[in-house]
Amino acid sequence: MKKICRSLVILAASGFMGLGSLYAQLGFGKAERINLDWRFHLGDTNGKMPRESNNRGWQRIMLPHDWGVKYPLSPSLASATGYLPGGIGWYQKQLTLPAEDKGKRLFLYFEGVYNRSEVFVNGKSIGKRPNGYVSFAYDISPYVEFGKENTIAVRVDHSQSADSRWYTGSGIYRDVWLVRANPLHIDQWGVYAYPEIKHGKGILNTEVTLINSASSASAITVAQELLDVTGTVVAKKSHKIQVGASDKATVQQQLTVSNPMVWNLEQPKQYTLRTIVTQNGEQIDQSEVKTGFRTFTFDPNKGFALNGEWMKVKGVCLHHDAGVLGAEVYPEVWRQRLLTLKSLGVNAIRTSHNPQASSLYALCDELGLLVMDEAFDEWEFPKRKWLAGWNVGTPGFEGSYDFFESWGEQDLADMVKRDRNHLSIFAWSIGNEVDYPNDPYSHPILNGEKKEGGFTQASYGGYKKEAPDAMRLGDIAKRLVAVVKRYDKSRAVTAGLAGVAMSNETAYPGALDIAGYNYTESRYQQDHQRYPERVIFGSENRHDLSAWLSVRDNAHIFGQFLWTGIDYLGESGRWPSRGFYSGLLDFAGFVKPRGYYRQSLWSDKPMAYLGTYPLKGGAGATDVWSALESEQGQRKSEAPSMDAWPIWNYQEGQQIRVVCYTNSAEARLELNGKLIGEQKKYDEKTGIIFWDIPYTSGKLEVVGLDDNKKEVVRHAVQSSQHPAAIQAKVIGDKEIKSGAIVQIALQIVDENNEPVILSEDEVTCNLVGNARLLGMEAGNNADMADYTDNKQRVYHGKMLVYVQALAQPGETINIRFTSPWLKTATVQCVVK
Repeated sequence: MKKICRSLVILAASGFMGLGSLYAQLGFGKAERINLDWRFHLGDTNGKMPRESNNRGWQRIMLPHDWGVKYPLSPSLASATGYLPGGIGWYQKQLTLPAEDKGKRLFLYFEGVYNRSEVFVNGKSIGKRPNGYVSFAYDISPYVEFGKENTIAVRVDHSQSADSRWYTGSGIYRDVWLVRANPLHIDQWGVYAYPEIKHGKGILNTEVTLINSASSASAITVAQELLDVTGTVVAKKSHKIQVGASDKATVQQQLTVSNPMVWNLEQPKQYTLRTIVTQNGEQIDQSEVKTGFRTFTFDPNKGFALNGEWMKVKGVCLHHDAGVLGAEVYPEVWRQRLLTLKSLGVNAIRTSHNPQASSLYALCDELGLLVMDEAFDEWEFPKRKWLAGWNVGTPGFEGSYDFFESWGEQDLADMVKRDRNHLSIFAWSIGNEVDYPNDPYSHPILNGEKKEGGFTQASYGGYKKEAPDAMRLGDIAKRLVAVVKRYDKSRAVTAGLAGVAMSNETAYPGALDIAGYNYTESRYQQDHQRYPERVIFGSENRHDLSAWLSVRDNAHIFGQFLWTGIDYLGESGRWPSRGFYSGLLDFAGFVKPRGYYRQSLWSDKPMAYLGTYPLKGGAGATDVWSALESEQGQRKSEAPSMDAWPIWNYQEGQQIRVVCYTNSAEARLELNGKLIGEQKKYDEKTGIIFWDIPYTSGKLEVVGLDDNKKEVVRHAVQSSQHPAAIQAKVIGDKEIKSGAIVQIALQIVDENNEPVILSEDEVTCNLVGNARLLGMEAGNNADMADYTDNKQRVYHGKMLVYVQALAQPGETINIRFTSPWLKTATVQCVVK
């Protein structure tokens, strides 16, 4: 099968140098990505700078680059990291700067380096940044030589490989930019726009901070234009100001628009704010920021309103890895993932538990998804990190706590300043489960835990006097909230509370604008009565129906965030286990059965899904939550499962449970066109309609009916024959840019082109043309094979393959997929 993928080549936008300049997210100057032609060395260099050591053992690479995911999994490594390595790595790049750059200010901007990085220019250290999630820039002007070759080197120290409870990645895993600017320019993230809507008018409040590194003062003009989606200027203002030598200055303005287009979840309308700085009539700097108009309202009794409309937040927590890609960030991949989540009814994400790539927020702005932007998973003390199995064995205490006091406020400030212009962000979170009982904080109330309630997670015994005092939480929270408010007063500040009962004895919840409860639905009512001014929501929740009903049926609870939206690497169970497997989507971004179950609860569009499993043995769920619930006796064996795959291949006469996830009022079941399951009403207790029937091969189909018994939706599963062929389909953006990622979905089918869900055939990928294979991801949590080669087994008959197109205009890339006994599939991409 052949696919022709036609596109325009936009080299600079896709990570290649060569065509023009871009305005980097740094917010000033002219920027170009410098992702090409880096060299990487795993391990330290024995005290020598990279240019002094020989090049043996150095690999030529492209950014973004996560070295951890490029090595085989090993049971000897920490389960917290997904059995993948950390270590120390060095990066270097040669950079020739033309003589005409002399007199300009030059900056290196790193969107993310994990972690404890140190940057060198020509052998001189110019700065360190321990936090692996924040973006940062250095002025390299004093260290470079013009007209000559300069060496940029970055040392990355992730030797504390289990410093998080999940897989973080290692290395320069986001974009790097070279920014050229005049001595007087807009400050880093120096344009801030926050909207209001009053009396039908949109008011955009703006602040522009300028910095003058010159030795003399300068008079300048700051002009701002607001452009609508057609490019028409709908408002403009200008202001003259003098900026002193080696000083900063701030300009504040208001731009007003009558009857503005509002940003919402269905039509996320955006404007562009253009800021132009001129000196003596000549432009010396420019910035363009996406912005718009929308309002957020929080009420302790009514919940949350977007643009005055009360709604439920249907959110998911997301880590930043993408399965086989690790922490490497590719916007095309995340666009497809977010679109899939939105199709299931998801309207919000929580960036658990750290700032993510700028491109993720831009995608949420564009697609219409609310974002809760989160900063930390621990503050001044470390949490337990499980090194051998999931919550068993001897814990370690590696972490980021050691630089919290020196860097925490700066890291938080930089997150807010970098992200505050994104329309999608509706709340800032200053922490996740930093109040976990006895991990590390303790309080006397832990001795009365059974009486008080509110501890849904392990508390490791009663009150421990020697542990850090939980009363410290309030003071730290107040300090962090003040940092957020210093740079953005327009949004709420929150945190995810783990030990609500303990935190209620402190000033911690009171320091927050809105209080997130992790897995503590049992306190929604009593705390609403006890703290009537507190706005409460579920900041982290399991997938069971009762947790959702606690939101749906209580006006004062404005939403929940499921753990998780997508399966992620790390926080793994005992080997074999690559990661945490409770997502609506798997590692490849394919929808799992529980994703369709959630769609039946959250989507307004008619939907129905069929899944099956033998009555003896159950659905065989492999996610951690279901396993825990089963062990604790919380799931009755006769209860229908939310984890049933769309399989219709069993032994003739075998008793099979058929489950239907639907938002229809009623449903009936047909087999080969004949009624086999009686018409049943939607089950309010489980959210699942089910039938127990003997297996007969053929086409099994569910028919969803509305309140008037009218058919509104159908979904079928078909018995398949033996695997016969590979089908390949390009998904996502069909216009392939040079440097962009081609995402190819593989499906194993039988001779009738029916999907073979039971297939686990091994597929080999071969490339002809200028391209590189980034990875093959089938989404199987228990497959611990080598993910660094070009061979991988499908899972439930599917796989997603990532290929980066490096071809130049007119070149063709052929991507060929083969497997023994199966018909080959070929995808052809032409770059224009």
